[in-house]
Amino acid sequence: MVTTALQRTLADVLNAVTGGIAQCPSVALTRIWLLLDDGDCRVCAARGNPPATARSLHLVASAGTARNSDQDCSHLQGAFHRFALGERKIGRVAHSSDPLLLAGLRGDEDWIANPAWMAAEGIRTFAAQPLVFRGEVLGVLALFDRGVLNAAAFEWMRVFADYAAVSIANARAFEEIEHLRSRLEEENLYLREEVSEALGGGDFVGESEALQKVLRQVQLVAPTDAAVLITGESGTGKELVARAIHNRSVRSARALIKVNCAAVPESLFESEFFGHVRGAFTGAMTDRTGRFELADGGTLFLDEIGELPLAMQTKLLRVLQEKEFERVGDTRTRKVDVRVIAATNRDLKQEVEAGRFRRDLFYRLSVFPIDIPPIRERRDDIPLLVRHFVHQTCRKLNRAAPRVSQTALDKLVRHAWPGNIRELQNVVERAIILWQGGPFTLPLDAGQPNPVPAGTQSAPPEPQLLTREELKQLERESLVEALRRAQGRVFGARGAAELLGMRPTTLASRLRALRIKQPNSPF
Repeated sequence: MVTTALQRTLADVLNAVTGGIAQCPSVALTRIWLLLDDGDCRVCAARGNPPATARSLHLVASAGTARNSDQDCSHLQGAFHRFALGERKIGRVAHSSDPLLLAGLRGDEDWIANPAWMAAEGIRTFAAQPLVFRGEVLGVLALFDRGVLNAAAFEWMRVFADYAAVSIANARAFEEIEHLRSRLEEENLYLREEVSEALGGGDFVGESEALQKVLRQVQLVAPTDAAVLITGESGTGKELVARAIHNRSVRSARALIKVNCAAVPESLFESEFFGHVRGAFTGAMTDRTGRFELADGGTLFLDEIGELPLAMQTKLLRVLQEKEFERVGDTRTRKVDVRVIAATNRDLKQEVEAGRFRRDLFYRLSVFPIDIPPIRERRDDIPLLVRHFVHQTCRKLNRAAPRVSQTALDKLVRHAWPGNIRELQNVVERAIILWQGGPFTLPLDAGQPNPVPAGTQSAPPEPQLLTREELKQLERESLVEALRRAQGRVFGARGAAELLGMRPTTLASRLRALRIKQPNSPF
């Protein structure tokens, strides 16, 4: 009993119990059946058609010594592997919680299922004790003995069964604790990575109409469990939108687990997404929790979903449809409750038409699509973003924040920014690192990986100074030209506001201030 109590895993406890009893000289066979959900039994799952009953007794440990027969005493997959509650003697012991002692057997009793084996091994006693812990029946401990058990020996079996039940309950608790500990460690690892990447940020910066449209979509879809597909060019902040949806959802108490689909090798896809058990393949020394299991109750963010190979798309679709999976090397089916948010910089509709992306997976992921506009379509936000990145970088470097001149901001607003917000952030960070005090500027060549050393190029021409009236006249000419090209339209697609990269309300205000009129204008 001491050996049994020292075990920590359920398998070790079961083997210690049956192995200990089997050492008794007269014991021919001892077995343990546990009450399990049929879907959790590996033997039933391996047979391919687990029984329909929700909960049954399943044979989980067996040991003994065969003297006159060829029976494998450790075999678990025979005809007596499973009993329904109340079925035959094992099922009735579990159902009633009453022990059973049948001593002095002749071998020809009508209830004996295998009289030939009973006769060959000289079985004289069958005994069964329920395994009860805190009033709950966990299973049944049974033995076949060549001797005749008396009342004292049967009582000893009762004590042993009580210790076994406690050890089984403790082993299950230890395994659950170990599972939760492993999951928490994995979640903490992901969270630490995400915190270090976020740098304390996470808020949307900007006031443009394009950004406000995205925020409205986030507010609408966040409280639901709908799958979201976030599209947009690289560097537009798709992960930030995914995090905002998660943080505003009822799943915010659980983790947001991120997977970069482009970075997962095809050979490791199943292990990365679904996990594996020890020994599933070479190098699998311990059980590993997959990303889906980590995200159970939370959100799974599938970044770069368009990079996923077709073979992997099929496996992913199955989990999204069935909400269940198996770890690599395991037969146990695990159910998950996961909200999926996917992101891509590709046009998935074109990928579907080209045969590179499954149509059914596309519709499964794009229940609620959100398109993130590039920075060139929200130029009004660039000054706010610059100031945000300046203060963020200076806080990280523990430096005083410099003042950014309006001239530098205007230059940045006019830039094309093919790398979007990520490129803008890199330019700001590099300029802060190079700044040695004095006037602070943000030249666009700060975005080059190897700045040209001083003295190797001609000095730039001195900027021209304009009076206040000259600036107003220059602005007036620019607005008039924009209205001409837009055929008098201020709002809408290809309107003057879009051509100038301004908010329509801002443009309307400047038109009134400069007393500029256009056809069909109320101003």
